[in-house]
Amino acid sequence: MTRRTFLLTLCFSFGLLTMGQTNPFGNALVPDMIADASIVEIDGTFYCYATTDGYGRGLDTSGPPVVWKSRDFVNWSFEGTYFPQAYNEKYWAPSKAVNYRGRWYIYPTVNGYMYPAVADSPDGPFRLIKGNTFTVENRLWERDNVHAIDTEIFIDDDGTPYAFWGSRNVVRLKPDMATIDTMYQTIRTRRTEYSEGPIFFKRRGIYYYLYTIGGDERYEYYYQMSRTSPLGPWETPEHDLVCTTNIETGVFGPGHGCVFNVNGTDDYYLAFLEYGRWSTNRQTYVNRLEFNPDGTIRQVKVDLNGVGYLHKNAKPGQLKVVAATASSEAPDLRIRHNKDERCQRTEQFVPEFAIDGQNGSRWMAADSDNGATMMIDMGHTVKIGRSEIAFVRPTAGHAYKLEASRDGLKWDRIAIHALEKRSPHVDKIGKRYRYLRVSINEGVKGIWEWKVYK
Repeated sequence: MTRRTFLLTLCFSFGLLTMGQTNPFGNALVPDMIADASIVEIDGTFYCYATTDGYGRGLDTSGPPVVWKSRDFVNWSFEGTYFPQAYNEKYWAPSKAVNYRGRWYIYPTVNGYMYPAVADSPDGPFRLIKGNTFTVENRLWERDNVHAIDTEIFIDDDGTPYAFWGSRNVVRLKPDMATIDTMYQTIRTRRTEYSEGPIFFKRRGIYYYLYTIGGDERYEYYYQMSRTSPLGPWETPEHDLVCTTNIETGVFGPGHGCVFNVNGTDDYYLAFLEYGRWSTNRQTYVNRLEFNPDGTIRQVKVDLNGVGYLHKNAKPGQLKVVAATASSEAPDLRIRHNKDERCQRTEQFVPEFAIDGQNGSRWMAADSDNGATMMIDMGHTVKIGRSEIAFVRPTAGHAYKLEASRDGLKWDRIAIHALEKRSPHVDKIGKRYRYLRVSINEGVKGIWEWKVYK
């Protein structure tokens, strides 16, 4: 690339965002497509277990199970998987990991059935208990056609464990965490449509049961309360809607997620998947959950903004990137709606989206680009400590080359990486440069976010 061509490319690309480029997906929780999130804070670290989306075959498959972790709720990462690879073909909707009598338990849906698994750490690796589903439920599901997906686990203050799952089912579990202690019950709710993605938690002596109805852009959450036990009796508030599509803020179909609070506080949050890319190409967002003085839940005016830091910034010293260019851009994608004509979106893939600090936007190279590269400009020569790149579909892995330059003409090789499955990919630099350039050799040709630190 000549100096003239480089400058023309830089000026053209830098002007793109002023020519009508917009990010309709806001600030998603993590730089990846995930759904059915279960979030819990463990020893000061937030763990997010979820369905890995974006593999392009709908419900025929899913990405591998990874646990995203963050110390501050803004900077998220994962390394490797936490569940046996042999069971990964259709791995959906894991519960959060819960500690019971010194061991950690998680309950994913694998190939259409709920499985209990156990580990010595919330990081895994988890192994199936007795190599099967719940020792009693499996026969019940086959006999009674119980809808057996989307497990939510709750351990009450007295140490009694309970399991909730799709179609409004609940049971008390025995201490082995894999056997039913009571016949399963069906929770009677005001709304009677198909339901999945249960959420259950306790606050100030009140048990809350949240359940979804609908799907696609019509996904929404409702709730009931009990002041007695996780098995009821239940009361339904007059205003029982928790969240629904909000055209004004651009949230389409808020569905299966979780409720969690920051340890030691009364700060509660609602995580929800958002249906805005259609099918199993979803991202997860988090909004604050608030209560009225009588304990009822205020309807969440869902938005795509995120909630920012919930703990002190764990990665200070981020440097400002002033411009980004790329070897190509994928064409604009008009995303079709399914059941609600109001839900219209067009996704764009300019390189500036990879430096905007919002996990909902990304740069994607054109399919025909066999030498996909992206370059960032710091504006002037500055000492760069490290580079962190969050690639698109990181659970499938990436191989890449990273280079650096002071003038845009002479380039120093920083690193060449073989295929690795992680996010972000971190490279230590420790020298003064103005430009960084990445060439993607294997993996999806795109970047959610590229951050640079002192």
